[in-house]
Amino acid sequence: MILGMSPLLFVHVLVSLIGIATGIAVAHWLVTGKPHAGWTVIFLMTTILTSLTGFPLPATQLLPSHILGIISIVLLSIAVAALYIYRLRGAWRWMYVLSAIIALYLNVFVGVVQSFQKIAFLTRLAPTQSEPPFLVAQIAVLAIFLVVGVLAVRRFEDPVSVKSRPTARS
Repeated sequence: MILGMSPLLFVHVLVSLIGIATGIAVAHWLVTGKPHAGWTVIFLMTTILTSLTGFPLPATQLLPSHILGIISIVLLSIAVAALYIYRLRGAWRWMYVLSAIIALYLNVFVGVVQSFQKIAFLTRLAPTQSEPPFLVAQIAVLAIFLVVGVLAVRRFEDPVSVKSRPTARS
């Protein structure tokens, strides 16, 4: 037991937090149009590991978290293919951006759910997760990710098209 958690749960929580932290950095760079390859690899790897390590927690029945994990794996497969196989050419650019942002959103969504289940003062605010504080938190997270997703799709441009675009000096 590590911090009262099984080793698998500890690894799951750790990679989840790393995935969320690096995902926020990657989302920032997508919005600013300046991706960072190293952070992107860490984000994709830890987010994939988050989903994979979540499946056996608990393995006795299919839960909504498992379904979100399956959706996340599909999205991350698209992101990895778009980035590493198709090199963000054409429509693969926006497919990468959207799949990465949605996968990050799903991780944060589950993080909010887990926070309201595990953190005492949040549990008191929304014991059944149908109370206004929980709903406000989830709506706020969704709104933030919708804005970030739209901005990222608009601003994350193809470096080739940016170079070929006329400048004010041309």
